[in-house]
Order: sequence, then structure tokens, then C-alpha cells
Amino acid sequence: NDDGEQVSSHGIKQKIQSLVDAEDKEKPLSDQKLATMLKKQGFDVARRTVAKYREELDIAPSHLRRNF
Repeated sequence: NDDGEQVSSHGIKQKIQSLVDAEDKEKPLSDQKLATMLKKQGFDVARRTVAKYREELDIAPSHLRRNF
């Protein structure tokens, strides 16, 4: 995080899951948007890491989560 303290991957995965659960299903969050939101919460995570964790959580990419 911003203080240089390490945060477990489990904690970041929980954050990603909660952000995806709360997203607007008509405009799902991209991996980049998730990374930006996590950074604002103090978690410096790259977009590639967000994508990796999202896949590990069996969460589909944003274009497949969209509800029309």
C-alpha cells in the first residue's frame, strides 16, 4: 500500500470481488478501472495483476459481464 506495507493477494482479491459485485452491470469495470480504484484506496496494483487475480477468482472480463 502507500505506506510501503505489503498487502496479501487474498486481501486484494477480496477488494476486487467486492468492486465487481457492486459494479453497474450495464457498465462493468475494466481491469484498468479496477486498478485505478484500488490505487485510490491505497493499493498500488498493476492492471496486469488485477487481470490475473480476476481470472483466479473466475470473474469474466468486463465485455462478458455486461448486461444489456
